[in-house]
Amino acid sequence: MPNPNLTKIRQQLEQTVGPAPWYWKTFPAFQSAAGQDFVWTHHGDEGPVGYVVSLAPEQEPDKPCMALNTYCRPFLVSPGCLGIWCPEGRSIRFAAFDANELKGFDLAEIAGWFKPSSDRIYSKTPPIADFEVPLTFGPGMHKIDVPPALATVDELIVPTSYKAMSNDDPAFALFVLYLQAGLVEVLPQKWFTGAQYQVGKQWISRAARDRESHRIFGECFGAGSFVLEDDGCRLAEWMEKKS
Repeated sequence: MPNPNLTKIRQQLEQTVGPAPWYWKTFPAFQSAAGQDFVWTHHGDEGPVGYVVSLAPEQEPDKPCMALNTYCRPFLVSPGCLGIWCPEGRSIRFAAFDANELKGFDLAEIAGWFKPSSDRIYSKTPPIADFEVPLTFGPGMHKIDVPPALATVDELIVPTSYKAMSNDDPAFALFVLYLQAGLVEVLPQKWFTGAQYQVGKQWISRAARDRESHRIFGECFGAGSFVLEDDGCRLAEWMEKKS
């Protein structure tokens, strides 16, 4: 495999989706099958809709059709469909929505609702696909049942906290979903332990795969940006390190 080109990887990292609301500007541009463009809006850190990120038709940005709570991440599915993944208890939830079916609502409907709520996604329209992957999977490859509407996605890299039995065990993992194949590969991050990092204050916020070297790279909130070894579990180098 070619050596990672750090300049190109840094450019890819800038476009890698991170969690709402902190990384909302990385959310993908989206268009329905009918050609309707949608835009994302962050509603600030204060007030009744603080921390909410909403999706609305470009021509009517004040009429949202979806709202995302903290830690949600959108991803593109098939043409006209939008996927969302988010933590859901001891699982990771994946849902897909048909943009043609999304119905608008008034932001007042969710005023003050998200902040105390564990619900992550608000929509008047139910998803066309919805399933969960348990965080109890051990390292390695596992079969999963993927709904057809999500089976068009090739690869999705999901950073998540991981149960560590000691301060020397991995406290974070990457769940690499191969949705077309119905598989998930669990990659415990052996370098990210309670002995080395402030778990909670520092956490892996986003990750993706370099198109040239096929190495996984990402960002660790509070620590810096990194590139992993070929095994996807060990730290190869820091692109940028925070002191």
